[in-house]
Order: sequence, then structure tokens, then C-alpha cells
Amino acid sequence: MPSPHSLFAKSNRLRMGVFYVPYLGIDQLMGEFFMSFVRTGKDFRSQFSRRLVAAAAVAVFACVSVFFSTDGLKGVAAQAAVKSSAPVQSSVLRRLTELQYKNIISDVFGPDIKIGGRFDPGMREEGLLEVGAGRASISASSLGQYVSMARSVAEQVLDEKHRAAFVQCTPVSPAGRDNVCAKEFLSAAGRILYRRPLEEGELSDLVEGAGLTADTLGNFYAGLQTSLATALQSPAFLFRWEVQEPDPKRKGVVRIDSYSKAARLSFFLWNTTPDAQLLAAAARGDLHTERGLEREVDRMLASPRLEGGVSAFFYDMLGLNEMHTLVKDTTLYPKYSFKIAADAEEQTLRTVLDVLLTQGGDYRDIFTTPKTFLTRQLGTIYGVPIKGQAAGGTPDGWQPYEFSADDPRIGILAQPSFLGMHSHPGRTSPTLRGKALREAIMCQKVPDPPGVVDFNIVQDTANPEYKTVRQRLIAHATEPMCVGCHKITDPIGLAMESFDTIGEFRREENGAAIDTSGTVDGVSFDDAAGLAQVIRDHPATTSCLVSRIFSYGAGRSPTKGEVAWLKQKVEKSFASEGFRIVPLLRQISLADAFFEVFAPKSEKDPMKSAALDMIRETREVIQ
Repeated sequence: MPSPHSLFAKSNRLRMGVFYVPYLGIDQLMGEFFMSFVRTGKDFRSQFSRRLVAAAAVAVFACVSVFFSTDGLKGVAAQAAVKSSAPVQSSVLRRLTELQYKNIISDVFGPDIKIGGRFDPGMREEGLLEVGAGRASISASSLGQYVSMARSVAEQVLDEKHRAAFVQCTPVSPAGRDNVCAKEFLSAAGRILYRRPLEEGELSDLVEGAGLTADTLGNFYAGLQTSLATALQSPAFLFRWEVQEPDPKRKGVVRIDSYSKAARLSFFLWNTTPDAQLLAAAARGDLHTERGLEREVDRMLASPRLEGGVSAFFYDMLGLNEMHTLVKDTTLYPKYSFKIAADAEEQTLRTVLDVLLTQGGDYRDIFTTPKTFLTRQLGTIYGVPIKGQAAGGTPDGWQPYEFSADDPRIGILAQPSFLGMHSHPGRTSPTLRGKALREAIMCQKVPDPPGVVDFNIVQDTANPEYKTVRQRLIAHATEPMCVGCHKITDPIGLAMESFDTIGEFRREENGAAIDTSGTVDGVSFDDAAGLAQVIRDHPATTSCLVSRIFSYGAGRSPTKGEVAWLKQKVEKSFASEGFRIVPLLRQISLADAFFEVFAPKSEKDPMKSAALDMIRETREVIQ
């Protein structure tokens, strides 16, 4: 892992950017004033210069009304298109996820920089938060959170403890401005945060903002805090904007530019911002050559950071974000706690990484592996005593564990994370478990229930006539409107009924023996272990993974042509490589299709034109 300040690589190349937000001075100087201005609209011209007030006002309206909303962006583009008579083009624009934001701060500034605050919940599209990020905006209430986080991070980075690692130059005086030193720091920081070199106007505005604050407060580093906080709340940082350009080798094909390509690769494989080496490759144009792209992709796949990228994908695909808010009835299940939930989430990710990366194994084995990892808290759910630190254990309490051949638990589907997320607080739900497996693991859409359904039989766990959930579901499914969907979900979910709502093993429900046998798509099984084997061998399991990984990286569903390519080429290669994850990631990362975008119908990009119009109007207001 490189030291944080090693990411501050210099670059003399400048490029026209799309976004411009002048002096989002939400730091010691501007923070409280800015938010008061947002809430009350009071005139603070008597306290601050007219230039700063105008800039802050424009920034408020630009961020809240336009930049922090994809709908707003499209609206501005539509207005520009009307003026120019050009068609509106869709834009590749994704908001950083909470994990990506935290990864970037840790990778760029070090893991000891603390991040507090609340992030807006993600939006799931096509089964993935990463696809939904293309439709996610930042709410007005969360704007204040981003402002506070930016200010806090900037203050920590530039405090006396940390500043020497990032500010390599010595200011002429610590009590005033030094534009040369400020430019050196802000150019390096902006390049890694924006994932591209800053354009001349962006950099000069940040330098001037730092200088104004330094002059006002008599503190050079307070000025840097101002502009670093500005960068950390800029749309150029908070959103992943991919710039389009014509492909010179293929007429009529549009691709993303080299810096956008570097960012897409980095978030796909590492779930964080590009490092200095990847940005340098982008600057040289290497990523647009076959050999240069292969060299960087192979380097990234060999990096320890790949664990973070693979972990992030399965966190998204398996919906593990739901573990953060998972609630259970602790009167009925006193062993449950939020610590158990956190450990259960991590257990699943550790299991996946062990099979796929540590062992370099078959993807399908995550459903049938007898190996996992336990903490003392999880041991109470499994009925396994965990004492001390066993061989292969870690200082944070994780220990490897392997179940016996006849144990009812194998694979990730029998872990408390999957079982708990797809249950109710006080009872299991075969329907929810079956639906989750069909949709998340096999990419098979299950219809939503009809609007008016009587669930009384299913919910009445004390009814002596129907002691088990299987009996209750059979009675419930006699309703014509219900039987179709339950045939799809329930045989899967009922196989997991030997595990209760928090994942503890059981043999009976209300004194009646639990029947876990069933059939899925014509293949029979006896229990959860048998189901796991069926899912492992089902062709939909691997085809779903291929489709999901492509969508995760591209931020959208594959087109019809891409679906055919995934089926005919990628899935076959995946199988020939033993269903190993690294060759699959490599094939997708090197494919032209992974970086293609739809060609615009007009040479004029109304989205960019609208943004540039806003830049001009903003500068007129400031002047």
C-alpha cells in the first residue's frame, strides 16, 4: 500500500473540465455563514466581501438546484438543447457511494483521518447500488453533511500533525498567502480528488480562494483548508463524471477519455480513486493502447487493493448494506445484537475473498464451501465456542473454521447474513429468502405480490392447525393470485427453514418436525446443503454473475449486443478458466465494450454547453 502522500503526483497537463463551483468556502471562514445563508437568505455583505458572498450564493444554487441532482443536470441540458435545437444526450454520472468516499479519503490522506456524518442511502437499480448511483442525487439535508465532512477532513489534513506529509513546499510566511506553494499543493490534491488534472480556471480559483482566506485570517494553512474543503464538496469529486470523445480508430463509435477510463477501472477493480501510476498512464495515453491497458489492468489485479474491489462488488450484489439497519425481536432472539450483524456481514465477505482470491477458487464454491471465519459473538449463533486466538486467527478476533462433512451448514447461503436479511424481525420467511436467491444470485425477477393479499394465515405462527411455515404457506398459496409466485420462491426458501430468523440451527417449529426437501427447476434436494449444491450447478448462477459484474463496472445494464457478447464470449471464457474471478475481471476490463458509450447525434454536447454557460454566468456574477 503506498503512503498517502505518494498519491500526490505532479502533472503539467491541463484539461478543460465540465464542472465549476467557485469558492465553496465552507471552512473556518465560511462554514457557519454559508449554511445560514442557505437557510435564511440573509444579507451578509456587511460581514464578508461582495465577491465571496456572490460566489457562495452561486455555489448554493448551482449545487442544490443543478449539480447535486441528476434530474437537475438533465434539466439544464434540456434547456440548452432547446436553445441549440440539439437532441438531449444521456450522461454517465454516478454519485460516490459511502464506501467509495471513505476509501478515497483513506487512500489519499491516510486511515487516521476521521469521517463523521450521515450519507444518503443508495438507490438500487437492476439489483445493484452501483447502477442506482447513476440516478442518485444529494438531498438538501445531506448537503450540510457533505459540507461538514469536507470541512472536517480539510482541517485534519492540514493540522500541525498531518500537514507536512502533504504540503511539500514551505510558504513564504505562515501568516499570509503564498500563491506558488498553494498552487503546488492544490494542483496535486485536486488531481487525485477530481481524478484528472484541474483546468486552469479551477486551479486559479482554488488558489485565489486560499489566498483570500489566508489574508483575512492571517494563516496560510487556513487558506489551504478553505480550498481543500471546496474541492471535497465539489461535484467533480462527489460525482463520477465520464467525459466522452470520438474513437479515432472506429468511425461512429464514442468512448470515454483516458482519465475517465482510469477512473472506471479503478472503481471497478479497487473501489477507490486512481492512484498516481494509473493517472500517469492516462496522461500518457497508455490506456488507449492494447499493451498499455493490459499492463495497468494486470498491475491492478495483482495489487492487494483488489480485495477491496471484489469485496465491494459482493457487498453490493448480496445487498449486505441491509445489515446496517437489520432489526430483530430481541425478546424472542436475545442473542441478536448489532455487533452480531456487523460480524455476520464481514463473515460473508471474508468467506468470499478466501474462496475467490486467497484460494483462487471456483466462484460456485462460495455456495458449498465448508470453510468460513468466526468471532466469539458469531460462535454463539453457530453453537461453536471460540476461545483465545487459534492458529490462523487474527488479532481482531477472527478465526478460521471448517464444518464437518455432515454439518447442515455449507456456503454463504447458510450464514446469518443472508438468513437474517431475508427474514422478518420475529419469524423466518421462505418467500423472502427464495425471492432474494432468485433475484440476487440467479438474476431472475420475481413479480411483486398483488395489492390486496390476506397474509393472516402466514403470520399466525401460533395457529395449532398450521404449526410449520410450510403448512401455513401451502394454505396461503391456495389463493389463485398467490400460487404462481410462491411456486418460484418457496421451494428454495423452505430448504432454509432449519435456520431461524437470526441463523441459528433448529429441527422443529412449534414442536413439529421441519421438512426442508424440495425441487428447484426440476432438480430435487433434501436440505439446505442439497439446495446449495443445486444453486452451485445451476447455469443461471454463473451467467448472473457475469452480467452483474459488467453492469457494476459500467454503471448500467448491458445492451442487447452486449448481452450477446457476454453470453457467447465472456461466459464461455469464464467456464474455461474454471469460473475464477480474476480472469473474468481481466477479460471485462480489457474489452472495448466496457468503455464504449453511445455516439451523440450532434457534435455539440448540450450537457457540456449548459455547464460552460453556467461557468460564464457565474463569473459574471462574481465580477
